[in-house]
Amino acid sequence: MSNYRSSKPSTSSVKTSTRSVRAAKPALQANGATVEASASFAQLNLSPGLAQTAQRMGYTRPTPIQREAIPLLLDGRDLLASAATGSGKTAAFLFPILHRLQDRSRGSTRALVLTPTRELAAQILDHFRALSAGTGLRAATVYGGVAPAPQVKAFRAGTDVIIATPGRLLDHFQYSYAKLDGLEFLVLDEADRMLDMGFLPDVRRILTHLPRKRQTLLFSATLPAPIVHLAQRMLHDPAAIHIEPKPVPAHGITHCAYAVPPELKTRLLLEILRQEAPTRVLAFTRTRHRANRLADFLDKHSVPCGRIHGSRSQAQRTEALAAFRKGRFQVLVATDIAARGLDVVALDLVVNFDVPGAAEDYIHRVGRTARAEATGNAYTLVAPEDEVGLRAIERGIGQRIPRKTLPGFNYRQKSEGRFEVPLAERIAIIRTRKREERSRSLAKAQRRSNEAKPNLSNR
Repeated sequence: MSNYRSSKPSTSSVKTSTRSVRAAKPALQANGATVEASASFAQLNLSPGLAQTAQRMGYTRPTPIQREAIPLLLDGRDLLASAATGSGKTAAFLFPILHRLQDRSRGSTRALVLTPTRELAAQILDHFRALSAGTGLRAATVYGGVAPAPQVKAFRAGTDVIIATPGRLLDHFQYSYAKLDGLEFLVLDEADRMLDMGFLPDVRRILTHLPRKRQTLLFSATLPAPIVHLAQRMLHDPAAIHIEPKPVPAHGITHCAYAVPPELKTRLLLEILRQEAPTRVLAFTRTRHRANRLADFLDKHSVPCGRIHGSRSQAQRTEALAAFRKGRFQVLVATDIAARGLDVVALDLVVNFDVPGAAEDYIHRVGRTARAEATGNAYTLVAPEDEVGLRAIERGIGQRIPRKTLPGFNYRQKSEGRFEVPLAERIAIIRTRKREERSRSLAKAQRRSNEAKPNLSNR
């Protein structure tokens, strides 16, 4: 029985072989070989071609999730894995799938990866293309916001791996060309995010379209009750891996908080960019409106900048992310739509322009830097009214974030005007406008009523 720990309910009803990874991990047995905690990718029993690809791409020492998961998946086990954002889990499931697919017959889709967002699907496709070089294996993405014709073509051609979001995949399942009768591998990535976005009913419907005999992998940063119940339905005698049982930011991140009046946040960020000259910066805002205002401010001050949020089309988001990766944008401004799944090599700095609402959101945001045991910086700009929220985050992550001031920055300077009208004031303005509109409507109706009355005085 599993000793997997979650708040509620107990996962004891999920029968698993559980590995809970600690700082000092003993050797484990897999594929008849002993895999030490200090193992290299060459010791994971991947095919020679994939081992060479791993070496060429700089995969030297596997991360904990890779070290634990790859041998189990090569053995054909179902897997329930809880791992933090940025732990290297994408490679942990792609390497074994590639290893087992490269000798299979082609012409039928063998693997399906379900993701909550289009951005994450695109990231996984990029990883797949890099890792599969030389294997002849192909992958395609299936998600909304783009023309469906290339996706239909991928289904009809039997593309080896389909990477999809739930809604668009269900749209295709209405047609015979999208049958996945030859499916051997199913990966559910970021399962807890799917729960947050309301996708679990769609996932359950998708399961009814898939062969029951398959190898299934479920990855989730956390294990709330609905995810545990889903695992019970999806997985057969799974192995379970728990990486970092308490959510904490990835190692290698340098955290600090800059106290600043709200009207000077834009100026402070501009001065940080000037003094530190980071090449790639991801800046998070609370709302799409604030993302647009910040991006416009940076553009005005000659900082190459892109933006991604829910109001941008898929083409605009893809273009902005591609330009950011290629170095054409120094800053990418985003809402939390990018907090998970966004993968950018050599990301120097994450800036919380707005303090996130919870410790988990903070972890996911700052996890964009220091991915897979690299290093990076995370700065949070804190207005006086944000201090309560920041202290809650500190309690949630179990560490204090050092407060700093930026040398040479004038904290008493006049702002160029308010960055944003406060919410309470915006609500008051809207209510006043609606009252005025109602008054005008009533007055107009009264005039029409008076004009319609007969003039009895002349009778």
